[in-house]
Amino acid sequence: MSRLSSSSRSSRAWGVQLAAVFRGAVIAAISSLAVGSACSKQSDQGQSSPSSPPDLTPQPVQQQSAVAISQEVKDVFNRAARSVVKIHGVDDHSDIFGTGFFVDPTGTLYTSYTVGGEAGSFSIEFDGKSYPARQILADVRSGVAMLKIEATTPALPMGKAEQLEVATPVVAIGYPLDLPETPSFGMIAGFDRKYLGRYFSTTHLRVNLPAQRGEAGAPLLNLKGEVVGILVSSLESNSACYALPIAAAEKIRNDFVRFGEVRHGWIGANVTEAKTTAEGSRAEITDILATPAAECGMKAGDILLQVGRTKVREPEDVLDASFFITAGDTVPITVHRGNEDITFNVQADFHPASRNIPMYPDGRQAPMSATLPPNRGLPLNLQSAPEGNP
Repeated sequence: MSRLSSSSRSSRAWGVQLAAVFRGAVIAAISSLAVGSACSKQSDQGQSSPSSPPDLTPQPVQQQSAVAISQEVKDVFNRAARSVVKIHGVDDHSDIFGTGFFVDPTGTLYTSYTVGGEAGSFSIEFDGKSYPARQILADVRSGVAMLKIEATTPALPMGKAEQLEVATPVVAIGYPLDLPETPSFGMIAGFDRKYLGRYFSTTHLRVNLPAQRGEAGAPLLNLKGEVVGILVSSLESNSACYALPIAAAEKIRNDFVRFGEVRHGWIGANVTEAKTTAEGSRAEITDILATPAAECGMKAGDILLQVGRTKVREPEDVLDASFFITAGDTVPITVHRGNEDITFNVQADFHPASRNIPMYPDGRQAPMSATLPPNRGLPLNLQSAPEGNP
């Protein structure tokens, strides 16, 4: 995932405020040294001065900075809170509670798969009323679900997670436990493709923000109030959480709008780490399966440079590239072979998971007992070694 610097005025204001605090502290320190020096000179001349306790009053600039940051969070909360709702559902074992948020004015909302994926009898608390909701999509590979109520609703604007960087401030709004909507303030801690040895389906945002039960599905917002992610899981001790970048969720929604279903696509070429780098990439194609990759002319030994709009520099880049492939679309794929770069236009096929045909990473068919219901495709299952197939 691209980690471009944030261009938002809010982030720049955050930096300016911190710099102002630092300047205030330096000026205060210099002033204290000057006062101390003057007192020493007066004592040397036999003049005495009454002692006074040190002035511990915070500098005005520090107070202003804290107030300004607090006000930004309040502004985001006030603008976004009405679009965030509490979700109640029932599965085979118990009641399910979580958070969701509206993405269009017709009552469509996002939540996490853990909230809206396998439960039923959904109800949404919105504007002080309870509305029945129906599931229109659940996708375990991405970790998101979509519900809908019959009402005219507000909607949150979408932002760009690729503009985030480490330490970018963010805000989440959720319904923890049995409490009302609650803002949480934190920062981006990392961009991870795997956790504890297991790969995500695409890069996830690691956020230093405590997520409680009931906040799954909450929107992650930048300081402009734009959605940049969806909270999908928490880390141990709830000290931090993972969020799916909003572009990944939008890929799922766009598939649904176009086709009425999720269409995870694939090309069908296994990739591993090359011994040498070519054109900045170490992603070498090791073998071609009986898939569109074989039909277009790709060969084992080609160095993969780009899949669609995603540049490839290492085998793990295939995770992000393959996630955004839609079955049926023509995908330009650029490889380096010999002394030249070659671009193939490949029509992506359905990922075996989308057709409920479980596959191992090397392309072999897995037992049919591993199948899942429609629109609940298998997660991309990569080995601990950096191998994959787009």
